[in-house]
Amino acid sequence: MTKAPVQWRGAWVATASASLALASGQAAASGFQINEQSASGLGVAFAGQAAAVHDASTVFWNPAGQALLPGRQAVGALSLILPSTRFEDSGQSTFSAFGNGGQGGENAVVPALYGTWQIDDRWSVGLAFNAPFGLATEWDATWAGQFHAVRSEIKTMNLNPTVAYKVSDALAIGAGLSYQRLEAELSNRAVLAPPFPTTAIGTGTVKGDDWGWGWNVGVLWSMAPSTQVGATYRSKISYTIEGNLEFSGFPAAAPGRAVRADVELPQTFSLGVSHRLDAKTRLLADWTWVGWDSIEELRIVDKATGASVSNTTLKFESAWRIGLGAEYMVDSAWLLRAGVAYDTTPVQDAYRTPRLPDEDRFWLALGARWTPGANAPWWVDVGFAYIWLREASSQLPYPGAPAEEVRRGALVGTYQGHVTLLSAQVGFRF
Repeated sequence: MTKAPVQWRGAWVATASASLALASGQAAASGFQINEQSASGLGVAFAGQAAAVHDASTVFWNPAGQALLPGRQAVGALSLILPSTRFEDSGQSTFSAFGNGGQGGENAVVPALYGTWQIDDRWSVGLAFNAPFGLATEWDATWAGQFHAVRSEIKTMNLNPTVAYKVSDALAIGAGLSYQRLEAELSNRAVLAPPFPTTAIGTGTVKGDDWGWGWNVGVLWSMAPSTQVGATYRSKISYTIEGNLEFSGFPAAAPGRAVRADVELPQTFSLGVSHRLDAKTRLLADWTWVGWDSIEELRIVDKATGASVSNTTLKFESAWRIGLGAEYMVDSAWLLRAGVAYDTTPVQDAYRTPRLPDEDRFWLALGARWTPGANAPWWVDVGFAYIWLREASSQLPYPGAPAEEVRRGALVGTYQGHVTLLSAQVGFRF
């Protein structure tokens, strides 16, 4: 069936309305959150991180845990995220003839560094340097959803100093500050229409960045010699993303524009449990809540005048995950790990975009730690996980969508995705 062409009026409006939707593709956690902060945590699918205290990475997961680490400790981790994201068009999309877009997932390497220092029997300090949000999608330059998205990338850099206080042998508390940078680059195809001299299709790209402040707190309670319960909270971080909307590939000149958008990344709360069955075996569990409902829409405004350029409806919902993990000490050299988890998505079916084709996911993880000797000052952790995503539907435009979203064309079909995770880290005590 021949589809009627979509009429566009004002190329910069068409582009900006689909841009700055600060989201990545198939991140390993729901939404565009990155859980891959340590190899020791990956081996148990990040189950019970608020109580686990594997190593200095507890600075990020629960700063209270660093009170249990003697002396000084440093950990460096590197994680490889290999997502696969495919779209299958139903034949009802406006631009079905342009194809399914190829492989939308984009590989990423995520580094993390942590350090802790025990000042005395009560006080300790720590530092985390990591990337809590990010990843990217990139579809073919021309595909069925080209006016919705081509490239979407978000990067974060988080600097998180912490302090912990050991109230008693059974109770520790901790807190920290986060100074976090967010960078975004988003592009999609757009039509150059009157009042310009010619009508043509090109690409519009928005790039922007900002720094924001946040904080985190945690508590760790030893209920019994074999059981610990931890709780941790990480605050929202608000950004005013400022950047430029630029055009390329047009035969006629198309003016750029300085734009900005306010974005509030979500708060998180996690409750974890660690229980030792015996000297060799430990069980871990957690429930984590992420307040993605802080992102209802993305309104883009002209930086100079404050006038609204566009408004993209997202309507994210709060999400949660549960995880179960186990560790088994084979001997003084080897510790084995395994874990499973279930992670829900903040994306509602009606508002799913190719910038974030997210759905609920299942985790299966394995890992190990090798220590060269009983009193060795260093060790190595490795982790592997495979994540299955539920099939995700695309039903754009949603009923009652504003005209600017309707003009991008219908995108009707399904997304299939999975993610492979590999991580390695080295830890030192001194």
